[in-house]
Amino acid sequence: MRRRRGPGPVGPRAASGPAAPGLAAAGPAAPARSPGQVTTLRYHPAMFIYPDFDPVALSIGPLSIRWYGLMYLLGFGLFLFLGRQRARHEPRWGVGPDQVDDLLFYGVLGVVVGGRLGYILFYRAGDYLAEPLAVLRVWEGGMSFHGGLLGVLVAIALYARAAGLPWLRLTDFVAPLVPLGLAAGRIGNFINGELWGRATDVPWAMIFPHVDHLPRHPSQLYQFALEGVALYALLAWYSRTPRPTGAVSGLFLLGYAVFRFAAEFAREPDAFLGTLGLGLTMGQWLCVPMAVAGAVLLGWARRRSGTVSG
Repeated sequence: MRRRRGPGPVGPRAASGPAAPGLAAAGPAAPARSPGQVTTLRYHPAMFIYPDFDPVALSIGPLSIRWYGLMYLLGFGLFLFLGRQRARHEPRWGVGPDQVDDLLFYGVLGVVVGGRLGYILFYRAGDYLAEPLAVLRVWEGGMSFHGGLLGVLVAIALYARAAGLPWLRLTDFVAPLVPLGLAAGRIGNFINGELWGRATDVPWAMIFPHVDHLPRHPSQLYQFALEGVALYALLAWYSRTPRPTGAVSGLFLLGYAVFRFAAEFAREPDAFLGTLGLGLTMGQWLCVPMAVAGAVLLGWARRRSGTVSG
């Protein structure tokens, strides 16, 4: 990665929501500040600059293959690989290798439908009520993890009913397969230069020239490390030995909620929402019921320790 040395403007500033309170840029191109706002921000001698990634990985004639799409494919591929390995070497789950393909199909439908509806409901309900047909403009983006999670839970419930398998046993089987896909998605966010962090003066801060010239948290990488790598390691370790049915699923819900809640403190709030009650973001508020559900499910499973999943 390139590094920036010394203060000064880096490039044109794009609208991205307000800077974090108490922080402002050095140099002549600093954004407008409200009266009384502190205007001091330290630049470290060595400061990273966001690499100028081309979001298009490969172009073949009129066809463009984007890195973000490749990250989705990588996530699906990891799900298949890890799922088949688990099904083949851990028959205690009662899931065959061929059923992993079916689970992925149902899961993708749940992610797409649930993610889109969740974004509309949780983040932009007013906009879509004013213009309902905008729901169909999926190419404009707009997906919610929490909505996608609900969609996947419904999809797995439908598959469990069709296959005659216990729903919670299936969610316990699937839960450790998900975080590495989330990690790939966060790398896709980073390559796209989206979901950047709040302004900061930590030594590893990064300047996103397409946003403004403020040093910011590379929050996409925080989420990659926490929701992806750390959560995968936790669930892989926990599910190595038989656990009460529902325990692995409960730990996934609780672990993701805690990691996402923490990472949101470094992530710039959505410009159209800002922070909500208690200074928390929408993502943090959505993590609260998720954490409660995970803790309740984990406690319930441990009390029913006679029923083992896997």
